[in-house]
Amino acid sequence: MKVFVTGASGFVGSAVVKELIANGHQVTGLARSEESAKFISEAGAEVLMGDLESFDILQKGAREADGVIHTAFIHDFSDYQSNALKDEKAIEAMGEVLKGTDKPIVVTGGTLGLPLINGKITEDSKAPAESVRFSEKAFVSLTEAGVNASIVRLSPSVYGNSEHGFKGGFGVILAELAKTKGTAAYIEDRNNVWPTIHRLDAAKLFRLALEKGEKGARYNAVNNDKQLSMKEFAEYIGEKLNIPVQSFSKEEASQYFTWMTYFVQENCPATSLQTQEKLGWKPSEKSFFEELEKYFF
Repeated sequence: MKVFVTGASGFVGSAVVKELIANGHQVTGLARSEESAKFISEAGAEVLMGDLESFDILQKGAREADGVIHTAFIHDFSDYQSNALKDEKAIEAMGEVLKGTDKPIVVTGGTLGLPLINGKITEDSKAPAESVRFSEKAFVSLTEAGVNASIVRLSPSVYGNSEHGFKGGFGVILAELAKTKGTAAYIEDRNNVWPTIHRLDAAKLFRLALEKGEKGARYNAVNNDKQLSMKEFAEYIGEKLNIPVQSFSKEEASQYFTWMTYFVQENCPATSLQTQEKLGWKPSEKSFFEELEKYFF
């Protein structure tokens, strides 16, 4: 297939590009800068210059491709709602040119904030209307309009090493924060948990969703292995960095976690059992803690 990938130079998107090319697909990647364009070209993909607000460029990429994988997102959390809206509009723009075709588009979402079903976030958990990220709402709209759309919902901590260096989503941000402040923290005595996924495992899932995904399907990019609570994670970081561990009240938490406070208090005990069964996908890369210990401590 000829695949149009947004976010093609990003932490997850660059892994998706390599995964697609390694499996025989041709890739065109969206680039918003010359630096990104160079990175995408060196990975073996064609380049289309533009950004998430270049609707004509997004539609050109989608129109000329056999399928689309949308991983781009503006990660400026100080203006999250505005960026979530840009994400939604970009998805809608690409969806417009896919109507009336059977071309697949795989959208990116998140597991954080989804409702629990029998104590777990499953593939049947649907984003509530008040969700702070709008990509799932856009995915639903595309599906209702007949577009062959599916969504991959990422874990809060997508981790791994790349040309960008070692990253781990919110998990590494919390570790860096503890290192800077000299204290590892969690909120109250809550046992809320976050799942993780390696970027290479996520990339495989995006490819499989593109190749074999069902219209309207939700797929969870989650490693089902032991998921530590935020308290256990703070204790782990405290032990590794030899710093104290502290519990904050909800009122005190914002001074420590700042913009992350909302995310830190969310519970995300997610599972990917249905995803694994339907697509034959199974995470196989090193665990978050193996990678974190290797690169961070």
